[in-house]
Amino acid sequence: MRRVPEREDGFLRAVLELAKVQGWLAFHPRPARTAHGWVTALSGDAGFPDVVLVKVYPHQERPARLIFAEFKSARGHLSEKQRTWIERLSEVIGIEVYIWYPKDWSAIVQILEA
Repeated sequence: MRRVPEREDGFLRAVLELAKVQGWLAFHPRPARTAHGWVTALSGDAGFPDVVLVKVYPHQERPARLIFAEFKSARGHLSEKQRTWIERLSEVIGIEVYIWYPKDWSAIVQILEA
């Protein structure tokens, strides 16, 4: 089994690499360091999940999939704003919403390889 980085940034990179190999399109807004700390530019409500993944299967052999995933380090916790987004997105029929920790690597592989 692959050794998965415990830090959120390395873990996220590992998942994005796997997603690319498996044919997923990915979107991840990267934060930037400013004089006031790390900031991700956005308009709207804060707390949006870290990654959006979409996969369309050739010849429509199965329905397309849309995943929203929030990444956390081994000790990370959701903020209230992140929790709100996760809860609201989870109510939408047909999309998949996950909170992924490094310990979830085997499950993530199964999800992205399906």
